[in-house]
Amino acid sequence: MTADLRIDTSMTRYLAEHPTLQYVFFGGKGGVGKTSMAGATALWLAGRGKRTLLASTNPVHSLSGLLGQDVSGGHTAINGAPNFWAYEIDTRETIERSKKEIREKIQWFLKFADITTKADDFVESATMNPAFEESAMFENMVEMMLKKEYDVYVFDTAPTANARRLLGMSKVYSLWVDKMLRSREEARTLREMLSFTKKKEKDPLLEYLLGFRQRMGQARQLLTDAGKTAFFFVTLPEALPIAVITRFIGWFHEFGIPVGGVIVNMLIDRKALGADVPEFVLNRMQMQDEHMETIREKFDGRVRAVVPLFDEEVRGTAMLGRAAASLFA
Repeated sequence: MTADLRIDTSMTRYLAEHPTLQYVFFGGKGGVGKTSMAGATALWLAGRGKRTLLASTNPVHSLSGLLGQDVSGGHTAINGAPNFWAYEIDTRETIERSKKEIREKIQWFLKFADITTKADDFVESATMNPAFEESAMFENMVEMMLKKEYDVYVFDTAPTANARRLLGMSKVYSLWVDKMLRSREEARTLREMLSFTKKKEKDPLLEYLLGFRQRMGQARQLLTDAGKTAFFFVTLPEALPIAVITRFIGWFHEFGIPVGGVIVNMLIDRKALGADVPEFVLNRMQMQDEHMETIREKFDGRVRAVVPLFDEEVRGTAMLGRAAASLFA
């Protein structure tokens, strides 16, 4: 059995066949090298003259460590790499802004409904929800996508389960907002019927929901456009990460998010080994060979690249260049 794997459509060819691609996502199980592959792709695209932003939607950011410079304060130009910017999305500002907006809407609604409860009680209850930070991250991501300040956005996502929720939020939000809008319209109609005046009141909550639905509709349109968006799954030649992405590829298809393909990372390169190979390494190679056979069976025609295990950590633009050379061989 051999680790060689025939690749029908490489990363280079895939991107050439999708020249209008603007939003490139990388996901997979934790520890498979999503950040490195996203960084290598961003560097490769920037090297071809595309204004490229590499952004992290992972709450546990690692872009600054990967690039060897702090990119947490905003869109940061990467040293020695023209056309290349990076940003670790900070949700704190979005969370505070969301709290303020929620407080204003709740205060208006409580006054509208003649309820004396303080708005802050509702705000704290809503924002302590574990999903609130995820929602803020999604809003930040959508805001960047809609601004279209760059030719290409490359997103380093959280481990796949979180990425699934994050990218699925556009659909969930749309369903939620539709229900809220129906309830809001019914309440407003009833209030107008009971009012002595026929003057229609301004409804900031309804205006907010309509604007929010429009943004979510735009986000969903972008995320499901195969000409603009692609999600790449990164795996190791190991059982668990293969099982994880096998499960989630089907889910992404169901949500209509275009799957660009699979990248196999950290394969031991036989050609780089000398004559005296330790038994431990031979055993690891045999294990990888078996899992490469599984990859052939499960992802036939969808593997875009096989990236070797390097002799040093992928960190800094020089090593990202090496990774990009393998990824886009």
